[in-house]
Amino acid sequence: MRRGSLADVKESVEAIIEDVRTNGDAALFALTEKFDKQKLSSLQISPEAIDAAYDEVDPALVQALIEAEARITRFHELQMDKSLWLEETEPGITLGVKTTPLDRVGAYIPGGRAAYPSTVLMTTVAARVAGVPEIVLFTPPPVNPLTLVALDIAGVTEAYSVGGAQAIAALALGTETIRPVQKIVGPGNVFVTQAKMLLRESAEIDFPAGPSEIGVLADESANPAFIAADILAQAEHDPNAACVLVTTSERIALDVGAEIERQIRSAPRREIMEKALAHSGYVIAGDLDEAIDLMNEIAPEHLSIQTADPLTTLGKIRHAGSIFIGPYTPVACGDYASGTNHVLPTAGYAKSYSALDVHHFMKRSQVQMVTKEGLGMIGDVVEILAEAEGLAAHAASVTIRRS
Repeated sequence: MRRGSLADVKESVEAIIEDVRTNGDAALFALTEKFDKQKLSSLQISPEAIDAAYDEVDPALVQALIEAEARITRFHELQMDKSLWLEETEPGITLGVKTTPLDRVGAYIPGGRAAYPSTVLMTTVAARVAGVPEIVLFTPPPVNPLTLVALDIAGVTEAYSVGGAQAIAALALGTETIRPVQKIVGPGNVFVTQAKMLLRESAEIDFPAGPSEIGVLADESANPAFIAADILAQAEHDPNAACVLVTTSERIALDVGAEIERQIRSAPRREIMEKALAHSGYVIAGDLDEAIDLMNEIAPEHLSIQTADPLTTLGKIRHAGSIFIGPYTPVACGDYASGTNHVLPTAGYAKSYSALDVHHFMKRSQVQMVTKEGLGMIGDVVEILAEAEGLAAHAASVTIRRS
């Protein structure tokens, strides 16, 4: 997804949203049959279907999902703030913050070319750790059994087999059987992303998230085979995926190119990779500082740092969704099992958005408690400023307490 591409589908997405707004469940059934070629008897995925999915999934895969969920949970628990803190900043003036989870959130899980049980874990475990009591998941039919097992392990409370812009509309607006949510998270195609952007007044979103990206920052010390492997790993996601290598070494750039040619020959998703590589490339920078400046301008979704002193390089990075340091930290670790979240801003949005975490599912209320002594300390300031703004009642609300 690139920002310009959103405009190309805006009219179509607006029509879908209006259809769901007007016709509710009937629109979801009809649009699912039209776009996914699936005639549904029910929108909601039943507990029986979820239980039955375990019989269709290799026990080793179930165990892998359980282990990944544990690591994702542990990482997100480390992000948790105190639910309430209060501090007396001056005599008689106590200030603080009360943090509370959202009541109901929605997660969108793409379908189509592959199953994404890892995205189920990434979008919903963070919400569960944050304390959200109602976690609703939408994914296009037919739903892969792996997805069903993953949502069960993650603790999803409701699941629906609806995809596309119509799923986002249902989450934001609600229908006869689906209650709206406060926030929608998760990646999707350009139609999904445009729907999220158009419906922000009804439900907040995480950030725009489109096809996968990787930026690799490398000097002459890097291993070309490792870099090529990471680039191909991102390229196999989607024909629209973008991969860029910024390096100080022309030799590294040429060797990476040769490695890509070698490794791609036996790749199962070679056709997809080649389409992604067609609009990817490399840049030779004059020095490492120039390379870092360029990468900060790109603000990639995934940034792999392959330099001789990667921690020093890290200190100069300002814009990236998720950062992978050193030769033995492939992006795939963050995709699945290190514990960090792989739902990330793309298309340069990492300049202003953060990776999905528990804070996306929480809100903070500021708290103040002032005693009579404290009011005596700040009352004059409040009265003077309120009078200057012509708000006499504001000043009076202080004065009456001081008399």
